[in-house]
Amino acid sequence: MDRISVMRAFITVVDEGVFARAAERLDTSPQLISKYVSQLEQHLGVRLLNRTTRKVHLTEAGSRYYQRASQLLDDLDDMESQLGDMQGQAQGLLRISAPVSFATQHLAALLCDFQKAHPAVGIDVQLNDRKVDIVEEGFDVALRIGHLKSSSLIARKIAPVRLLMCASPQYLAQHGTPTSPDDLQQHHYLHYSYMESDSSLNIHQRLKDAGREQQRSIISNNGDILIKAAIEGAGITIQPSFISGADIAAGRLHVILPEYEPEPMGLYAVYAHRQLLASKVRCFIDFMEGYFGSPPYWDKGLESATIRY
Repeated sequence: MDRISVMRAFITVVDEGVFARAAERLDTSPQLISKYVSQLEQHLGVRLLNRTTRKVHLTEAGSRYYQRASQLLDDLDDMESQLGDMQGQAQGLLRISAPVSFATQHLAALLCDFQKAHPAVGIDVQLNDRKVDIVEEGFDVALRIGHLKSSSLIARKIAPVRLLMCASPQYLAQHGTPTSPDDLQQHHYLHYSYMESDSSLNIHQRLKDAGREQQRSIISNNGDILIKAAIEGAGITIQPSFISGADIAAGRLHVILPEYEPEPMGLYAVYAHRQLLASKVRCFIDFMEGYFGSPPYWDKGLESATIRY
């Protein structure tokens, strides 16, 4: 028994007063309406209606059931209407997970511009460099940086992410500028602990091994700290250009071995479902695409470094 359909049939009979008009309103037959009401009475174990040839009358139990059932259906209709509106117009709370350094440097303006375009959307952005479980932790979308691996999640590439190896002019004057990967064995390394290890980052692995062997490395899970340490002359680091680009363009850092620049990674918007995607999520992902430019604005002062998109 479809309890919602049966309940709606009963309420319509009471509102219209006769089975025929209730059937006409629900675009069905009087026989089916009568069957629904009988099923409901059998299910509840009480008589809800006293029937005559001309009109139906509520019993005491029927009157109580009618009041509660009417409220339940009104609430259900209201809820479905609100959900339908959310699909048509972006609204509600959008929960975003984003990498710390990227978000603090480049996300605020985008969020403000997005909210101006979609004022009915509230934003809750949580910063974390670990890969969150967006389903378990209740996020609508996560921004991730890397070489995206196969996943049950859906991803949209937002921008390329260059990785540049750099050090301060003072450090290079004191320790020498590497001219080949073999020269990296003699240098201090500022190591980002979440850096992916794959074949495109073999330079990173060489520096990591050299730093570990000679106890001349600094390790952190935050790229901003490592860039500041590099500016202070602490060593060589490999960081995304969205963190290092401004300091490279200003001359506070120099790019090392640009011909060995790793393959670019990507900034991705990751979400759980492609079908029945809430408008707030769909609008946010569409808004992000192209927002940072092509190439991204943080790379436009780096013409002297090798660019490989």
